[in-house]
Amino acid sequence: MAQRKGNLMSVRQDIKVLDATIRDGGLCNNFHFTDEFVSDLYRANVRAGVDYMEFGYKASKSMFSEEEFGKWKFCAEEDIRSIVGDNLSDMKISVMADVGRCDFKTDFVKKSESVIDMVRVACYIHQIPAAIEMVEYFHELGYETACNIMAVSQANTEQLMQALDVLAKSSVDVIYLVDSYGSLYPENASELAQKYIAAVEGTGKQIGFHAHNNQNLAFANTIETMSYGLSYMDATMQGIGRGAGNCAIELLVGFLKNPKYNIYHLLKFIEKHMPALKEQGVHWGYDLQYMFTGLLNQHPRTAIEFTNAERKDYSEFYKSLLDTH
Repeated sequence: MAQRKGNLMSVRQDIKVLDATIRDGGLCNNFHFTDEFVSDLYRANVRAGVDYMEFGYKASKSMFSEEEFGKWKFCAEEDIRSIVGDNLSDMKISVMADVGRCDFKTDFVKKSESVIDMVRVACYIHQIPAAIEMVEYFHELGYETACNIMAVSQANTEQLMQALDVLAKSSVDVIYLVDSYGSLYPENASELAQKYIAAVEGTGKQIGFHAHNNQNLAFANTIETMSYGLSYMDATMQGIGRGAGNCAIELLVGFLKNPKYNIYHLLKFIEKHMPALKEQGVHWGYDLQYMFTGLLNQHPRTAIEFTNAERKDYSEFYKSLLDTH
């Protein structure tokens, strides 16, 4: 039986908090955040001791319209620098690159020329070979790298173990366990966490966790997997993120005992900006339709459509999901 790492009173120096507010939250408003929002978020994260801030995606401009999406869908170097300058802080800058949705060989410069520190490659399990190619490319450019394997709750165990074995032999620095559909519970999330940790034993690689809140378990699953040794923890302001959203960063920072973290600066940001986003009609957070897709281990796209249509016929929607399950 795997041992838990530390206890509720101990400080673990290996823990890293990554703020994904712009990246995952951008899926709620097509990345149309004001410069003031992003600049204030950057300063709040620096002051709060957050370890990484993810600015968004490096999406292909040939695949995605610059008219439809805000600039954090593309994360141009000059746009990040307009917020952070040379980033003379201890916090590192991250972006995400989706397999098949970015022009990674043309849109990234060498790390020595970039203010970005880490590139996180997101893929489904059948895209692992393509993800490895991207990881090695970014590693050669000098970046820290992570691989976020999405939708593992629908992958079979053999596939997952093969993927972890290949990644363990790669140059990747961090492998993320991702609960894409918010379908995991603390018990099976911790079982998966232990498999990920065992797969990288002796390699020096770290494991991270990215939660979704479909069943109100994002925070619970985050601290449960952390207790078994996962180190890189994703969170967002008030849990903003696609559909039911993510683990709330104020919950996570409030839980961590490391004195380097300071929740006050996160709260100042939240009170200034997050109610205003809600008032603008940006939707995220737990609701019944997201619970249903989490329970049934389904992609939340149907629940998002339900939300956007302002439907309230929850029972009919649930019945329709059962018919397609």
